[in-house]
Amino acid sequence: YIIVSGGVISGIGKGIIASSTGLLLKTLGLTVTSIKIDPYLNIDAGTLSPLDHGEVFVLDDGGEVDLDLGNYERYLSVTLTRDNNITTGKIYREVIDKERRGDYLGKTVQVVPHITNAIQDWVERVGNVSTSDHGRAPDVCIVELGGTVGDIESAPFIEAMRQFQFRVGHDNFCLIHVSLIPVVGAVGEQKTKPTQASVRDLRGLGLSPDILACRSALPFEDGIREKLAMFCQVSPKQIFSVHDCESLYHVPILLQQQGIIDVLTDRLKLKQLSISPENCAEGDTLWAQWREFARRRARDLDETTIAIVGKYTNLADSYISVVKALEHAALNVNRKVKISWVEASDLEDATMHKDPLKYHEAWQHLCAANGILVPGGFGERGVEGKVLAAKWAREHSIPYLGICLGLQVAVIDFARHVCSMPRAFSMEFREDCEDPVVVFMPEIDRTTMGGTMRLGSRPTVFQDSDFARNSRIRKLYGNVNEVHERHRHRYEVNPEKVKEFEAHGLQFVGRDAETGERMEILELDNHPYFVGVQYHPEYLTRPLNPSPPFLGLLLAASGQLDSYLNGEDISRAAEAKLMM
Repeated sequence: YIIVSGGVISGIGKGIIASSTGLLLKTLGLTVTSIKIDPYLNIDAGTLSPLDHGEVFVLDDGGEVDLDLGNYERYLSVTLTRDNNITTGKIYREVIDKERRGDYLGKTVQVVPHITNAIQDWVERVGNVSTSDHGRAPDVCIVELGGTVGDIESAPFIEAMRQFQFRVGHDNFCLIHVSLIPVVGAVGEQKTKPTQASVRDLRGLGLSPDILACRSALPFEDGIREKLAMFCQVSPKQIFSVHDCESLYHVPILLQQQGIIDVLTDRLKLKQLSISPENCAEGDTLWAQWREFARRRARDLDETTIAIVGKYTNLADSYISVVKALEHAALNVNRKVKISWVEASDLEDATMHKDPLKYHEAWQHLCAANGILVPGGFGERGVEGKVLAAKWAREHSIPYLGICLGLQVAVIDFARHVCSMPRAFSMEFREDCEDPVVVFMPEIDRTTMGGTMRLGSRPTVFQDSDFARNSRIRKLYGNVNEVHERHRHRYEVNPEKVKEFEAHGLQFVGRDAETGERMEILELDNHPYFVGVQYHPEYLTRPLNPSPPFLGLLLAASGQLDSYLNGEDISRAAEAKLMM
């Protein structure tokens, strides 16, 4: 078990360091799983605002979890479950349910030992569950302890981990503490006192870090590593500078170059594990592919601009999986993606009267983009702006990808401006609208918010029609008959209106496998790339295996889609161009 804790400030990068550490262990041929502990009282992240806590990531089993689990899945190529995300709410609910059943036989139920034991049991149980494609039991479990050392709400988890180190034994427990080395003053001097204080707090709670991962804007100055070793009682070779680098994909390389694999191998006696030659070969291949991917990220590639028209654009973490999916797709077609953030409400007429400058800037960003992406969202604010974005892409042959609500606003635009339904709208925003083209799904609970949407991985079947068989989106998926993608929605396209839409050229090429009445994928006829999906393809993107809808958007926006679909090797052509 490798525990990753954080000190000094929140949001310091524990998730990336945990993911990078897991990736490096995978390059040795080990099987790795991960757990994220969130100290908040919510049962899950499903009811949290993206502006408050960042993106809600959805898993195959429908679990709504912290965005860090998305990092784990992308870096480690694993499929996690809702149990891989522990919250205070889940732990307390489990303990209280046991108390109500009488499982504690009349004892006084307390934080210690009952809450701390429940945490340890959960970590040990989930840490042994396979999350890899090949089904092997994990060799290593990475546990990220959310929050900051010293927080009141994380105290039971710190105490649980203090006890856990004795339950599993010294050779099976390694603590990485992520801390901050601020650069202050006119001369930019690095200061170690915050990290010293953080480690002192951690030691006072009964945990001693085996590894220090120090975040800073710059590499260590002379003497910093030695000073930290002296005051934090950690060997200099076990202190790592995690300074700002070209991209997050370079963090594993940065840690590997400083020798973290050797430290972990020695500390956890990894050489005693039996690793097959096949697994070692897989690890070597993974590392070679990762280094190549990071190399592409650092090159001077042609730039493609994608406008993301959303309502949570003030916090990029609200759309972190969308951003990663665009990056993965871009680098796999040898392009660098430039994201142009457009607040959807700024495109609306109300903004033109209230703040003309903001209105014209938003439209300038939208018109200048090579492609337009409208992601998911909830609530009426900004919906008309998203409809306008879809309309602009449709009328001006701009590559468009609509995700979840992005599909629905494309349908609203098409109904209003092509199918002569000027009052078309969604029942999510106006229950008594005259032409409801988006309706509430009948099986969804209208009163309870948490965990009641259509969630998780579900199959979508491509339709048996000439258009569907030759559609661009199906070709991007490799001409398969069925795809499995993750969903998170309460509303769907009104099936009663579908025939009229298709008669005017908006084709629903993919439908759900269960009923065949739920519209999952749309593609517009006679357009370079106009695709909408009801599911969230960004949740399954991987650096070395980009999501097909995003790949299509980047290919179309960079003028390479037809060449790609005709079987040309775009990567090789781009390499030749760079060498010239």
